Amino acid sequence: MEEPLCCCEYVDRRGQRNHLAACCCDCEDLDEGCERWLTCRSLPPGALGRIADTVADRVRVPWFAGAVKINVSLVPPLVLLPVFLHVAALHFLLGLVILTSLPVVVLWYYYLTHRRKERTLFFLSLGLFSLGYMYYVFLQEVVPRGHVGYSQVVALTCGLILMLAALSRAKTDPGYLPIPASREKSLHQGLPVKGVRGSSNGLHASGAASGRAVNGEAQGYSRMSAEEPEGVKKDWCARCQLVRPARAGHCRLCGRCVRRLDHHCVWINSCVGERNHQAFILALSFFMLTSVYGITLTLHTICRGRTPFVALFYCPGAYSDYSSALSFTCVWYCAIVTAGMGYILLIQLLNISYNVTEREARLALRDNTGRRLLGGLVIDTGQYNRGFLCNWGHFLSLGSSSPQRSAEDIV
Repeated sequence: MEEPLCCCEYVDRRGQRNHLAACCCDCEDLDEGCERWLTCRSLPPGALGRIADTVADRVRVPWFAGAVKINVSLVPPLVLLPVFLHVAALHFLLGLVILTSLPVVVLWYYYLTHRRKERTLFFLSLGLFSLGYMYYVFLQEVVPRGHVGYSQVVALTCGLILMLAALSRAKTDPGYLPIPASREKSLHQGLPVKGVRGSSNGLHASGAASGRAVNGEAQGYSRMSAEEPEGVKKDWCARCQLVRPARAGHCRLCGRCVRRLDHHCVWINSCVGERNHQAFILALSFFMLTSVYGITLTLHTICRGRTPFVALFYCPGAYSDYSSALSFTCVWYCAIVTAGMGYILLIQLLNISYNVTEREARLALRDNTGRRLLGGLVIDTGQYNRGFLCNWGHFLSLGSSSPQRSAEDIV
């Protein structure tokens, strides 16, 4: 019988027993990379990926039943965000450069992970830590000045709690379709699934089922006609081996089909679908209200006698002391994040008003079957639009009733 792992031991990705003390040992890819870097030679293809995988596998902390692996994408926001904000508070020009570059870096990382079709906790970690750190700065730097009342602190705290509660609900099951028993058994036994062939990038449909991927859509599916009361079409998903009901879609990042799939949101690291779309909108709304309220309280404190909008652009005493400079820098950081989240909320509200999902809008743009409205902010497919009130009534009733038939019964 194999001996149990001690707190500093772990089983690496190769299935071998290893120790935290040897984290810098036996890494041929890293040694070769350093040697090539010192000799000014280029790395072989795939070397950086192998080095990153090795480093990610060895970043662990001691635990009772063996060293626990830490997701590397969690670390940068926890370390870099406070450092950048404190450096930005040193001078106006430093703040301008850092607050301008931060959104660019985040967008670059988003497109990088989106192109690689990888799930990451970076954005969820950045969002949660930003909330916690902004709240900490508010309590440490703004409240002690005496211009914020107890009731205002309680109101801000309640808004933060409600937003986190809605976010927790949005992280639950978005409406995954049940996996057919035959495919689930094949996955557990490691057997190939019928109609799907193996690939270095994952599973891909073979033959005529191969197609393009749009906004999380699987690269293999074929449209099948089915008799429904509404007369709409259903889709066959070659990856999940099931017939998808109307408006369902396959997410390549989650690897599952989701009822009324809207999109895969990196900020919650989950899909937004039939069962969590309402909670997602609620979380965004609570965030907007709480963030705007916190920004207003802070600006009223450090820029006395000016309206919040004017104080955001003209606050002469903001850099008179480091505490005010840090608070003002955090206000601008919150304002940038709030503007981005406000745009997402606006698009979501418009899509709900026209009863169209983000996935359907992207498919309509690809197939030239939708109309651009309101300057391109919304794409009206016309397929499910029943008027403003009916559309919102349909959205508010999502998840209230269970589907009549599961996709597994259709197969």
